Amino acid sequence: MSSTLRNSSIRTGRSFDLGKMNLRQLWIAYLTYPTVLLYFALIIAGTALTVYFFPGAARTLIAAGLVIPIYPLAWYLLHRYVLHGRTLYKIPATAALWKRIHFDHHQDPHLLDVLFGAPWTTLPTIAAITGPVGWLIGGAGGAFAAFTSGVLITCIYEFFHCIQHLNYKPSSRWIQRMKARHVLHHFHDEDGNFGITSFTVDQVFGTYYPDAKARPRSPTVFNLGYDLTEAKRYPWVMKLTGSPPRDRPDGARPDTPKDHAA
Repeated sequence: MSSTLRNSSIRTGRSFDLGKMNLRQLWIAYLTYPTVLLYFALIIAGTALTVYFFPGAARTLIAAGLVIPIYPLAWYLLHRYVLHGRTLYKIPATAALWKRIHFDHHQDPHLLDVLFGAPWTTLPTIAAITGPVGWLIGGAGGAFAAFTSGVLITCIYEFFHCIQHLNYKPSSRWIQRMKARHVLHHFHDEDGNFGITSFTVDQVFGTYYPDAKARPRSPTVFNLGYDLTEAKRYPWVMKLTGSPPRDRPDGARPDTPKDHAA
């Protein structure tokens, strides 16, 4: 790992702190991150298996291409109703899962280690969403093409997700707007702007809002509703965390939607 990335100024404990990293440091961390390297390996393997079970150019392109519109819809539904739902933390067997896949990220959105989804949760989900669609179009070859497309899109999503929490103002107006909308989700009201690279699905379902003036600030934006009252009733996440849920990110950061707006 680069000595630049070992610098304690961009680390919090064992985690890379995106709030203290620049774009170059992000590229290095991203391209050497174990989860991303696994995704890259799966893209290569998936491409090889698509060729081995090749269903024809048209079916391959359709299977891979259909994932592009399906992915943001699937992400929206999972993000809104599962990750922001209040069922997983109420069940002892799933409390740790919910903590890892989303609660920790909202408690401190800057930490790279919890921003990336764990492969043991992301890959089965990608396979479950893309595999059946690809199989119906082109059998095994179509399934591998769709899965590979899903993993590739995940890599793109993860990078832009990092950009949205990076101490960096993009030059692109599109990325600036995308970043500002996602920052609102983390620092103003978590019950909206569920998208990552696109907020079209939010607009369709009525959960899009363009700025902080559009709705009042949510008191649960950092804890997703798992406050002290909920922690007393369902203590499993709090026990795993070792401390009560916070009502603002770790380190008392001054981040607000205004700070990151385009």
